[in-house]
Amino acid sequence: MVLQKLDRYAKALIKEAGTKIRHSFASELAIESKADANDLVTNIDKEIEQFFIKHIRTDYPEHLILGEEGFGDNLSTLDGYVWLLDPIDGTMNFIHQQRNFAISLGIYKDGVGVLGYIYDVMHDELYSSQKGSGAYLNDEPIPVLEPTTISEAIIGLNASWVIPNPYIENEGLIRLVKDARGIRSYGSAALELAYVATGRIDAYMSMRLSPWDIAGGAVIAEEVGAVATNLKGQKLQFLGQDTFLVARKSLHDSLLSNYISLK
Repeated sequence: MVLQKLDRYAKALIKEAGTKIRHSFASELAIESKADANDLVTNIDKEIEQFFIKHIRTDYPEHLILGEEGFGDNLSTLDGYVWLLDPIDGTMNFIHQQRNFAISLGIYKDGVGVLGYIYDVMHDELYSSQKGSGAYLNDEPIPVLEPTTISEAIIGLNASWVIPNPYIENEGLIRLVKDARGIRSYGSAALELAYVATGRIDAYMSMRLSPWDIAGGAVIAEEVGAVATNLKGQKLQFLGQDTFLVARKSLHDSLLSNYISLK
């Protein structure tokens, strides 16, 4: 009953936050850069994170929060209940397109993801899951993923990793581009995770993601049989940045062994 109550509470917060984001398009955004010129944040990112924190602090004061914009807690462990939140995943899309962004939220207990959410705000699509109870899109069950092959797969991959770069051998990714049925890049890790979970794409990888980017989506994807690890095939850690791969089970090992080689 504890998780069911928490699930209802989280969904209500997410939907209210989505309404606030949609209403924000009527006002002018204040846009800033963070780590580099393309790492953007807006006043709405900050306001939505603070909205979540205000309610969580009031209603679940014993819970901790790890949020992208830094208004939550400084954590060295994931002991207890921890909310891992990205108020707007895909801020560049939010600014330029007013679509293709999402609220990403994972609720973890002692380091284990127990509830996961991705909310595609503009399409009103709420992907959700409770560990051990399946995954859902707008409360309709998402089917378990069927096996497929690389030649039939659509892969989520940023084009910047296919050119020479300091992180990964790009020749393997060039072969992947040739061997796969198609390559896509949506600019939101959360949405790409949702698309893997629903079979819209078959795998997604990235060189550098933060815990709040993937915490919710990892719970959802694993409930439908996808495998989520870093690019070394290791279990995900949710206290710092790492590489990331999520794929149908039938593709995961093949991608790691045949196409991915980190420098």
